[in-house]
Amino acid sequence: LQHGTAEGGVAMPSIDLGVLRNQLAAVGSNLWIWLLRTVVRLPPPPFYSAALKDQPGGAPAHQEDGNCVCVEIVGPGGLDQLRACSHCWATCGYNLMKEFDGSQRIPTPLKVVPPGLVVVRNHAFSINYADICIRWGLYESALRYVGWPIIPGFDIAGVVEMAAADTGYKAGDRVFGCSLFGSYSSRVVTSARMLMHLPDNLSFQQGASLPAAAGTALHAASLAGLWPNEPIAKGKSVLIHSAAGGVGAMLCQVLRLQGRSKGLQVVGVVGSASKVSSCAADKVIDKSSEDWVAAARAHAPDGYCAIFDANGVSSLSSSYQLLSCNGRLVVYGFHSNLPKVDGGLGMLSPWTWICMGLDMLRMPRYDAMDLTLQSKAVLGFNLSFFADEHDLVEAYIQQIGRWVAAGALHVPPVQDFSFEETRAAQGTLQSGRTVGKMVVTL
Repeated sequence: LQHGTAEGGVAMPSIDLGVLRNQLAAVGSNLWIWLLRTVVRLPPPPFYSAALKDQPGGAPAHQEDGNCVCVEIVGPGGLDQLRACSHCWATCGYNLMKEFDGSQRIPTPLKVVPPGLVVVRNHAFSINYADICIRWGLYESALRYVGWPIIPGFDIAGVVEMAAADTGYKAGDRVFGCSLFGSYSSRVVTSARMLMHLPDNLSFQQGASLPAAAGTALHAASLAGLWPNEPIAKGKSVLIHSAAGGVGAMLCQVLRLQGRSKGLQVVGVVGSASKVSSCAADKVIDKSSEDWVAAARAHAPDGYCAIFDANGVSSLSSSYQLLSCNGRLVVYGFHSNLPKVDGGLGMLSPWTWICMGLDMLRMPRYDAMDLTLQSKAVLGFNLSFFADEHDLVEAYIQQIGRWVAAGALHVPPVQDFSFEETRAAQGTLQSGRTVGKMVVTL
């Protein structure tokens, strides 16, 4: 459901029928899987297919026939919807599907690499919360551009196998970067614009932890007017929710880099005492032990020039109230609208869907007249829709590469999982108890 404004300023609900259809299909599919696993008690299928499991030593990075090994989500549901497979030579993001007959799966080796593209032997990919939303059927770009089954994932780090002559890359180069889905794979074809050289002092696991989180942080900073320029005024403050998470930790670093000369104060909010020490903000608020709104006001009595909120319904209204004149609320997620599922198969029960529906009704609505009178702005984005924003994405990639090469941008804490632990990695992330990044090694 979306809300527009009719004449006279009355908020009127409108419906994007495509989004509504996808959401209803996700609800139906999730409930069907939940019924099979919890009521009928059908056992979950294994992660490996019989063909992969019979390979010596489990599932190697590449099969004897030269195919890659990848993880696909066969449909909406729990962790058991993640399945290992090996039925293609390589994978790609949805932005490149038109190059390969409309599919993420490239069936046979490329004789010639198309202009601008690079084939990467992938050594590591990260687990993002978006991947869990994809598995639940709640990620619109995945439904709109790929469908089911889908090979998820955004971050890659590995070695170039092949590259088009116009890319500047050659076989053997160590690289890290992004793919618009398709990174849960041991061989990925991606655009050279979305790659960077991986410094020798960083591991593949560290490289895979950076691109999506850093890119999201950089775009959020850009929307807030804090990149590529420094803050105009001195002595301002910014507030970052989930400041010890993947994107939040990156935002702390980016904003401290950009605002250092103007005395920008970075205030971070974390969810537990165990996350305070890992937060890189100037001031840290532990909302498990104190009223985060009161603490935020105490740190910045005149309000915040920017607030970065991926929480959703639990904090958006208060975040808006904490903005100063000309303040900007940047929204890039809705974690509190979604459940924390700790243990089991990570499925969503009927009661969970009811709670999510009620939360949607409690989401704040922003009136254009009020935004104007208070001189505030609310901005949102999702990088997975940026397939045609070539120059913008390339600028972010280049900036991240420069900061990493200079040692200015530090790698977040990394928790490493093996390929066969991909389900466990997603389960750990959706528990809500993590710090830093979950990375799977191939």
